[in-house]
Amino acid sequence: MKFIVDQQVEDIEMPENLKLNTFLKEFHSVCPHSECSFGLYGFAFGQSPFPVPLLMQEALMKNANQGAYAPVPGIPELRNAISKYNKHYFGMDIAPERIYVGPGTKELIFNLLEILHGTVILPTPAWLGYLPQIRLLKKNYHMLPTNTNKKISPIDLKKLSLRLQDRQKILILNNPNNPTGLLHNRLELEEIADVCREQNITVISDEIYAQTTYDFSKFVSMGKIYPEGTFITNGLSKSHAAGGYRLGYVIFPQHAVDLKRQFKKILATEYTAVSTPIQYAAVAGFEISKEIDIYFDATRSIHQIMGEYTYNALSAIEGIKATKPDATFYLLADFNAFATELQKVKINTSQKLSEALIVHPYHIAIVGGDSLVLERTDFSARIAYVDYNGTKVLQNYFDNKPKTSSERIEFVKNNAPKVVAGIEMICTFFKNLRKESLNDLQTQKKKKFDDRLNSA
Repeated sequence: MKFIVDQQVEDIEMPENLKLNTFLKEFHSVCPHSECSFGLYGFAFGQSPFPVPLLMQEALMKNANQGAYAPVPGIPELRNAISKYNKHYFGMDIAPERIYVGPGTKELIFNLLEILHGTVILPTPAWLGYLPQIRLLKKNYHMLPTNTNKKISPIDLKKLSLRLQDRQKILILNNPNNPTGLLHNRLELEEIADVCREQNITVISDEIYAQTTYDFSKFVSMGKIYPEGTFITNGLSKSHAAGGYRLGYVIFPQHAVDLKRQFKKILATEYTAVSTPIQYAAVAGFEISKEIDIYFDATRSIHQIMGEYTYNALSAIEGIKATKPDATFYLLADFNAFATELQKVKINTSQKLSEALIVHPYHIAIVGGDSLVLERTDFSARIAYVDYNGTKVLQNYFDNKPKTSSERIEFVKNNAPKVVAGIEMICTFFKNLRKESLNDLQTQKKKKFDDRLNSA
């Protein structure tokens, strides 16, 4: 019997980071070269390397016997803890009733897109998960290319919105941003909010990287700027290094009472409730404590140290530009200065560049521009600088916090050798590319010279 799959599912590709992980395991298992034994330089998979906070682990073990279904929106203890968490860290008074818990922000964003009517506006470059969700739901959408500084232009947002006939439009705002690591400041958010009010644009503000903001005082939630029209999503995966726990939450606008009822029906239909033991572990993670504050301060400091090193090292390679991250553990590297050389060796797309970097002898894994909703011919890539043992690095940081610039560089070299070596290998790749291109040019010149001699 032949089973038929809906076309919109056929059209969906596996997310590039997960696809790469599968490919790399297969590649290195059959690679004949001795150098393959060390694995690869992993710049593709963006996962916090740190251990889950101990108090969350203890809470999970303590509540392992909680086998009953939880309420659909989440257990009261967790919704209360999230409410206090948002008050303490983000300065927002959020009633627990406005908070719904789900199995990760990814699922919650999908659920919001399910129930919200209107065309989706997707700023690019974008996290690789948004577009497959939009396509799966058969939503109308328009790309909104960002400025040269890789941030949303309010002017361009308004121009695009004026072309759309929908009574409601939906802007996906990812702040801090994956893949650029950039942060929209208060003024920038206010300018975006002005357009949203004028054009009836609802905002889904994905703030999963909020706690990774290097200078945390600079983070402002869109929920403070545009409270009447913003849905905020956040969770455990990045701040608490607990992606595997699969727990996120959404904050509804204050007066979205009817919408909450509709949303509850969706959650109950799709997954009933989030794992009850996980919810109790999350309570411990979202409760205000000295232990959690120390953890946040240390992990965001390490992310910043790694980000500074990666940005400086890549920017030092002639022809490579990069976004200087304000948060997250990513930056966007721009290799377009090498477009001519890449095309000469039949590397015509960002996907082809990703494939060329993976193979021997380079062993570099990146997420290319086409997966980031850029043009296929845009030679940009997301670089995740988390290829190190987070447990050991965290302890080393506590034992001897680097203070000076030179100490920070040494900290990276001593604690993240694969990040250092991987950047050096990127440099080697492009040096070899230029050398090959130069040799090819010299060969062509010699041929032309010889042809002239022969014709004389």
